Amino acid sequence: MKKNILAIALFIGVNFVADAQSSKKTEEESNCYLKWAHKFETRGADEVADGTYTDIIITVRSGSEADCFSGKCDVTGGKVTAMYVKLEDGKYEVMKKKARYEIPITITNGMSLSLVTMDDEIINVLFIKKIKAKKAGFEKAAEPTDD
Repeated sequence: MKKNILAIALFIGVNFVADAQSSKKTEEESNCYLKWAHKFETRGADEVADGTYTDIIITVRSGSEADCFSGKCDVTGGKVTAMYVKLEDGKYEVMKKKARYEIPITITNGMSLSLVTMDDEIINVLFIKKIKAKKAGFEKAAEPTDD
């Protein structure tokens, strides 16, 4: 009897540890870029007009790692023409990354085309204020009653 209880306790403990490790892995795999990209894909975004935007996020990805920084950028002709990363003191610094390919950084659905750097980093500009409002969900119908 004691062996059965020990076996059951060991089984439950192993499953608990396995579940905790799998949920931790899922959280790590979902980096800041993936979270934002999912939000843009789900809701969509308004068109980005020409101008300077101070409420953007600049994502820098390398492999499965991603960093997201506050920043500002200039948009001309529907393309990102300059990027600046916001410093902790509130000032901005020009993003100094050399592009591997000289292609225009166009904007689609509130996100810029990916810029690949000479260091194999992938950079995107996210116009978070352009995300469309969350749509109202469907209202559930009433269950039948015995009237």
